[in-house]
Amino acid sequence: MTRITAIIAAVVVVALTAGVYVFTMMGRSDDKFAQCRAGAVAGGSGQIGGPFTLVDETGATVTDADVITEPTLIYFGYTYCPDICPYDAARNAEAVTLLEDRGMSVKPVFISIDPERDTPEQLADFTDYLHPRMLGLTGSPEQVAEASKAYRTYYKKQPSSDGDDDYYLVDHSTFSYLTLPDEGFVDFFRRDVTADQMADRIACFVDAS
Repeated sequence: MTRITAIIAAVVVVALTAGVYVFTMMGRSDDKFAQCRAGAVAGGSGQIGGPFTLVDETGATVTDADVITEPTLIYFGYTYCPDICPYDAARNAEAVTLLEDRGMSVKPVFISIDPERDTPEQLADFTDYLHPRMLGLTGSPEQVAEASKAYRTYYKKQPSSDGDDDYYLVDHSTFSYLTLPDEGFVDFFRRDVTADQMADRIACFVDAS
């Protein structure tokens, strides 16, 4: 082997070694839930979720620590919503039932973004119809705003078209958020995710936690 050939061979070995190292380091993930995620959150999952103080269906004041005692599926909506909220909440309830059939307990939570009309009693009627373990939460406008801010959701009350102050719609985001007691927020689900798909993904997170 000539000197030039030896130098070329050494360069190739170094290049290959570096390539393997870079590929290994870039492909390695410390995220134990990586195989469960369907997408990424801008800025990381730590940007979503956090403490909140709200009022439950019995009128008791509760915090996020009181609510998130097991895997929890959180949705922000309102009971007077004509179509989207009932559909999404029913989908979430179905996913929770599918998980129950697999021996997994996940708490469905419905946080109202319409505290003016959604009293604890109103929420109890709404959630009890959808699932016996679904928890409805409301609160003061300030408390609801803080919870919404923590989960980076959007909502805005729209003026009534007929001048009736008691009838109005609320524009809002429609994601559902999976939160684990020891991990915090871990993933979100869009409206086009089916109950079966949601159950499969949630089961993945529960198994990996």
